Amino acid sequence: MDTTADLFADRDTANCSIARTLDVVGEKWTLLILREIWYGSSRFSDLHRMLGCPRNLLADRLRKLVEHGILATETYREEGARSRSRYGITAKGNDLVPAVLGLLQWGDRYRADPAGPAVITRHHGCGGTLSVQVRCEHDHHVRATAVEAVPGPGFRTRTDQAAAGEAAPRQAD
Repeated sequence: MDTTADLFADRDTANCSIARTLDVVGEKWTLLILREIWYGSSRFSDLHRMLGCPRNLLADRLRKLVEHGILATETYREEGARSRSRYGITAKGNDLVPAVLGLLQWGDRYRADPAGPAVITRHHGCGGTLSVQVRCEHDHHVRATAVEAVPGPGFRTRTDQAAAGEAAPRQAD
């Protein structure tokens, strides 16, 4: 009997790092903003021109990325103009590169234009094309069919959550 499968069937899905990550970056325009930042755009006007999304939506997504520490703002001023902000990627934002490149790699394989991918990503140092791979802590390449999910330190079941809720003291109205 596979007890892990039974345990996962009763897991508390509200405690999920994927769901919390998607709350921050799981919207189309957010990922496209990150793409443009990585491709070199940094100013609101350039992002707006490249993406064509509504200005209020762009401002909202940029604000959210800054609030979460994925982007940082820097004030600059061109001669004769007012001060403005430009956006730069942070270390936290750069940690998203493998996830976004994984989406690009998948898209290039299954959704590319018949002529081929619009952009090819390369290693700046040697010019080699990039590929996203899953590797374990011992540096083994791990195929999707060999990935195993096991309970981690924050794992909770719905049964545990329900019992904790019943045991919690009730607050007076």
